[in-house]
Amino acid sequence: MKKNAGVMGFPIAHSLSPRLHGYWIKKYGLDADYLAREVRPENLKDTLRRLPQECLSEGSVFCGTNLTIPLKEAAMDIVDIVEEAAQKIGAVNTVVVNEEGQLIGRNTDGLGFQDSLAEHVDIKTFHNKTALVLGAGGAARAIVFACLMMGFRRILLTNRTRQRAIDLAQDMKSEKIDVIQWEERAAFCKEADLLVNTTSLGMTGQDPLELNLDRLKNGCVVTDIVYVPLETDLLRQAREKGYRTVDGLGMLLHQAKAGFEAWFGIKPEVDAALRDYVLQGLNKK
Repeated sequence: MKKNAGVMGFPIAHSLSPRLHGYWIKKYGLDADYLAREVRPENLKDTLRRLPQECLSEGSVFCGTNLTIPLKEAAMDIVDIVEEAAQKIGAVNTVVVNEEGQLIGRNTDGLGFQDSLAEHVDIKTFHNKTALVLGAGGAARAIVFACLMMGFRRILLTNRTRQRAIDLAQDMKSEKIDVIQWEERAAFCKEADLLVNTTSLGMTGQDPLELNLDRLKNGCVVTDIVYVPLETDLLRQAREKGYRTVDGLGMLLHQAKAGFEAWFGIKPEVDAALRDYVLQGLNKK
């Protein structure tokens, strides 16, 4: 029977997920569809609950869906089971339908970030080290969770609105997280073994991220979840100073693997050909 999955959001036209999953579907020769669907938050519950029956009437089976802004938080109260990562992060980006027809809510963003880093550095070396995380939105929650899973001894967290960083730290319930003032971010660079920008600063069309890297610790790895542009000013500065850098596209590609495997039974590969194909789609938008 044909398998269906997709992505829901509002708006949704910007999503690269159909291109990404479509590449894998073709590569592995699957009888499957991955479709984008624009869904308002108030309609998410009815849409999710109705899809399995819709698919059965069309001779296919609904395996699950990705969720993007602004549906990730709304899904927490809709799915039947929320897995630990999604509970900690406070958002669902992947829904899987199990054999009993239950909707399982997952969050694969943290795993995607971790796997993206692992392409460039041995993440075991981060054990008992210090991370400096800029931002306190949904992406920051996933990355702080990933840092905890990787065994960082200390996570320095800062945000332009300090209270959001405090709230994130309290939600994570970890004594390893220290909230620092936004104005002190450059000074704390000297302690960072990993520097992560999770804000929209530096993204095309947004304000620049102002951060002096002169005090950055030797050997620090610098990464940015922004992938438009692919090399942000932060990454360019770090590269020119000789630091290892990781762009944001890797996180996007790697976070998709777990959902694809759960829906279609194949663990897909993230390789240079996939990266180039997704980048071609990115350049067309």
